[in-house]
Amino acid sequence: MKQRFFKYIADLRFAIGILLLIAICSIIGTVIEQDQPIETYKLNYPIANPVFGIFSWDLIVKFGFDHVYKTWWFITLIVVFGTSLVTCTILQQLPGLKLARKCQFFRSPLQFQKLNLSLKSSTINLNSFLRNRKIENYHIFQQKNLIYCYKGLIGRLGPIIVHFSMILVLIGTIISSISGFKAQEIIPKTEIFHIQNILGTGVFTELPKVSSRINDFWITYNQRNIVQQFYSDLSILNDNGVEINRQTIYVNSPAKYNGITYYQTDWNLIGIRVKTESEKINQYPLIPISNKQEKLWVSWIPLTTELDRGLTILINNLEGYLSIYDKQGQFLGNLELNEQSNFSKPLTLIDIISATGLQIKVDPGITLIYTGFGALMVSTLFSYITYSQIWIIQKKQDLYIGGSTTRATY
Repeated sequence: MKQRFFKYIADLRFAIGILLLIAICSIIGTVIEQDQPIETYKLNYPIANPVFGIFSWDLIVKFGFDHVYKTWWFITLIVVFGTSLVTCTILQQLPGLKLARKCQFFRSPLQFQKLNLSLKSSTINLNSFLRNRKIENYHIFQQKNLIYCYKGLIGRLGPIIVHFSMILVLIGTIISSISGFKAQEIIPKTEIFHIQNILGTGVFTELPKVSSRINDFWITYNQRNIVQQFYSDLSILNDNGVEINRQTIYVNSPAKYNGITYYQTDWNLIGIRVKTESEKINQYPLIPISNKQEKLWVSWIPLTTELDRGLTILINNLEGYLSIYDKQGQFLGNLELNEQSNFSKPLTLIDIISATGLQIKVDPGITLIYTGFGALMVSTLFSYITYSQIWIIQKKQDLYIGGSTTRATY
């Protein structure tokens, strides 16, 4: 029964079936947003009108479709698939490789009938034939009138390396699922922050006790005044607040420290500082306005103590200026940094307070995953190496010749 069970587990059809289930679950995890607040699912997947007629928010939450890759049933499928690969490697691939290394003489002409490529000839010169095989780097073994030739044994390693690489990827995936985490933070410039806004964690995740500081944040624009790149100057601090590492990150160039990766993802404007004629510096918040074309923020600066008159501020960039409008919505002009202008009363723009958006991620299994995919690419190269075998039996003037090859049959 044990032999039957393991042979069933190692069967290619069983592995393909499990792989198909994993693919279906991965599609569900791609279509349905992952690790979102429950309000998001209630809004987008109402019970009265389920998506595709199936997915309503209560079903999504009940079966864990909101965090597919961390559910017990998805991890179980990965473990079963990995077990199938290991069993297939042990029961089929390794014995096949061991068998391929042995001399396998054909002792009867009847054995050639099972080969797709075979012939009987009385005109082929055996010495010339073997010499040509030697030139083609065949290994030749002879036992009296029996001859066996093979080449490309390393090509038989391809399937074994494929299984090995896929097992590495699966192990790395499980480790990342149960012990990794992802967080999203919006941090004002010059502020110190800790990892708090967690989007998703694993069962065995331990949040690192690390503090960081955003020293500076800036944006570069191209000639058409379109955002070209975001930059954040980031410092890692020890328990005493002393800087131990400093890096500048931008989109597609994250910072890495002690297994933690900091990605540049977004930006925001949160306020402005303005100096009035009394040399007093006031800070006013910037409120984002919904605009599909571009980011836009608005604020209001009172001109009287009764707060009955004021100026409306609009800003849509981080180039160092803002636009000012009166109570009737008439455009009064632009105000640049450290510039003093008189809009009913003198104003000087001291600072535009920006904030950077960071995604912070710990993925302990990523090294195994990359190693697995690297091994998979190596196995692809091995698969191009043809494993060929030739059997020969000499009976008086007749030669029985047969061959088998994994690819490139001619």
